[in-house]
Amino acid sequence: MIKVLIADDEALVRTGLRMILQSDPGMEVIAEAADGNEALAQARLHRPDVVLMDIRMPHLDGLAATRELSTWRDAPRVLVLTTFDRDEYVHTALHNGAAGFLFKDTPPRELAIAVRTIADGNAILAPTVTKQLIDQFTQGSTTRTEARRRLAALTPREREVLAAVAEGMSNADAARALHLSEATIKAHVSQIMTKLHATNRVQIAILAHQADTA
Repeated sequence: MIKVLIADDEALVRTGLRMILQSDPGMEVIAEAADGNEALAQARLHRPDVVLMDIRMPHLDGLAATRELSTWRDAPRVLVLTTFDRDEYVHTALHNGAAGFLFKDTPPRELAIAVRTIADGNAILAPTVTKQLIDQFTQGSTTRTEARRRLAALTPREREVLAAVAEGMSNADAARALHLSEATIKAHVSQIMTKLHATNRVQIAILAHQADTA
C-alpha cells in the first residue's frame, strides 16, 4: 500500500486529489496539509511514501518544505504539483530534492501512475514536462562544456543508462531496452547520481540534456 500525503492550500484541489487516489486499491491518502509547516508536521506523524506538494502555499511554501523533507532519514518522495507556465520556482524544487513534477490538470489515470512511479524510486519526466524543465533550468545554469566535463566521469554503460533516464524511462523500461536486469539498472543509476553529485533522477536527466542543449 502506497501512503500519500497531499499538501495544497486549496481545499478543492486536495479533495479532488484524494478522491482520485483513494479510488486506487493500492493507495491510501493518510493525511492532508494546507501549508508547508502542516505538511512537515503530518509527514513526521504519518511517514508517507509520497508527498504531493504544491509550490505556492502560505506560511511555508512547497520549496522550503521539500528542502526540509530531503534532509530526513528515509525521506518521503516528493512529487511537485505545478501550473508550470506561471511557476518560475520549479528549478529550485529540483535542487531541493523533488523527485518529479505533475501538472494539476493531469488526467486521473496518469496521476495514479505518477504516484506509483515516484514511489518505486523513479522520476516523472514526461516529454511535455521535460522540455519546459530543460528550457527553464538551463537558463544561466550549467554550460554545455561543464555538463560534458561532469559526464566524462561516467563509464560507457553508465552513459547508456543515463540516456535512458533522460528519455524518461523507468528502471523497468531501461532494463528492457538495454537487456539488463532491473536491479543492475538501479545500481547504475545510484552510481551515476554519486558520480554527478545529484540527489535524484531528475537532476541527472537535466544534466544529460544540458550536455547536448545548454
